[in-house]
Amino acid sequence: MNDLENKVAYITGGTKGIGYGVAERLRKEGMLVAISGRTLKSAESAARHLGNDNEVLAVVSDVSNCEDEHKAVAKILGKWGRLDVVLANAGVGHFAPIDQLTEEAWHEMIDTNLNGVFHTLKACVAPLKISKGYYITLASLAGTNFFAGGAGYNATKFGVVGFTQAAMLDLRKYDIKVSTIMPGSVATHFGGHEPDASDAWKIQPQDIGELVVDLLHMHPRTLPSKIEVRPTRPDQK
Repeated sequence: MNDLENKVAYITGGTKGIGYGVAERLRKEGMLVAISGRTLKSAESAARHLGNDNEVLAVVSDVSNCEDEHKAVAKILGKWGRLDVVLANAGVGHFAPIDQLTEEAWHEMIDTNLNGVFHTLKACVAPLKISKGYYITLASLAGTNFFAGGAGYNATKFGVVGFTQAAMLDLRKYDIKVSTIMPGSVATHFGGHEPDASDAWKIQPQDIGELVVDLLHMHPRTLPSKIEVRPTRPDQK
């Protein structure tokens, strides 16, 4: 995709953090961007800062609900008639020792982080076949590095990595590119955190935006299917 002008992107969980940072960067490339949130208020508020109604679309979707994702994609197609790039970014995290992790927290992570990427792909695969587009999941270094207190989160992110790599093999015959991005520490609102100056050492959301643009500009013959990205230096305390 050497020319991204007027190409259409859909970003789940695009109202803040990584999703919003990627949306900002894609808008700079002239792309039309749809962002989803769990509430219309949050999606519309973020969309207003990204562009006008012709350039940005706010949609409501809970990715744990497959019907929601199908409705979101139908709304995007109804507005712009195509879909070229999808970033399955929506995610949640609950961290506790396994004997203390609640069933509710476990199921919320499975439903959002793992089932969500499946629902998003099922909803968008048909238009991506037409556009020979790009499907990107937002995983984590937690998808390859396990840690105490992270059993549920690790399970979902290991699953996202495996799902994405297998989907890549299934879909490349349609000229759909599929990649997963696995960041380390990112300065986001994840887990209720409010980013501040102490997060300057971390990856910034706009850095992930730059990475997504680099992937989209990659020559069609070449596919970076799994990308690990981490802060250059860990927090110096």
